[in-house]
Amino acid sequence: NLWLQPEGYNPSGSFKDNGMASAVTHAKMVGAKKIVCASTGNTSASAGMFAANEGIKCDVYIPAGQIAPGKLSQAYQFGAQIVEVDGNFDDALKQSLDDAKNHDGYTVNSINPFRIEGQKTIVYRALEYLKWESPDWIVYPGGALGNTSSCGKALMELYEWGWIKKIPRIAVINSEGASTLSDLYNGKFQGEELRWNQVKPNTELIKEYYNHLDSKGIRPKTKATAIQIGRPANILKGLRSLDYTDGVVRTVSDSEMLDGMSVVGLNGFDCEMASGASVVGIKKLLEEEVIKKDDVVVGILTGRQKDALLPVDYHNNPQNLFAIPPKV
Repeated sequence: NLWLQPEGYNPSGSFKDNGMASAVTHAKMVGAKKIVCASTGNTSASAGMFAANEGIKCDVYIPAGQIAPGKLSQAYQFGAQIVEVDGNFDDALKQSLDDAKNHDGYTVNSINPFRIEGQKTIVYRALEYLKWESPDWIVYPGGALGNTSSCGKALMELYEWGWIKKIPRIAVINSEGASTLSDLYNGKFQGEELRWNQVKPNTELIKEYYNHLDSKGIRPKTKATAIQIGRPANILKGLRSLDYTDGVVRTVSDSEMLDGMSVVGLNGFDCEMASGASVVGIKKLLEEEVIKKDDVVVGILTGRQKDALLPVDYHNNPQNLFAIPPKV
């Protein structure tokens, strides 16, 4: 009953290509000469690839020293202009948006609605494979929440159109080190559970949470850099999706994500560390009996492995659960 969908087989190696194809198509339609993004790695690779293919300039804002070299090397290879920002992804996104606004750029981060439209194809492929019989659950790693938003929008539309008869529940799995959605959704900040609330979410609670992070000097920190995001750009759309699907949010540790990544590898598939969040998130929800043993579950593996040292370090440490250390 468990299906894992490997989005790493997309051309640049991650799910980003689904949305980037739509966003860059629209950029061409409106005559954009330059696309702009902030990235923790996969977005830069995808944006750079499509820009090179279409003869468009591409500026990529990255948090200095926080990008897996395998991901960043793709952006360089595709000719993107890298702009290093002293800060984290949220700081890079702010600067990239300023660039797009003030220097005739076209933003291709997931705040772009065409990115969300394109990422709906992830859900379409899963459902098509299942012959349009809805699973009980669709499980994603949680970063900027573009996937959560696009999944919810796709399910709303498919149900309205009669293509599916049942609405799957969405589970979003945050890293413990970048747990904004989990903290707010599960009432871990000020005791209030943040909800969509019939189009009236408590945005003041979100602002207070961000102010709290700033006042304490708390920054997102995880080896799973793809989801090392403290201010998810699509948090409100994500709340709508969770509300519509009666969704849940959980956190997992870096150690657990590495175990999940390694299990996928030992079964003959390739995925990045952030994708391991889906695997161990499913395990955790099974242990909590939120996911039932006979439920049909689709876990999304968001990208392939681009940080070569992660699996090497994992398997060289015999204390790791699934390690196969080298013999002397």
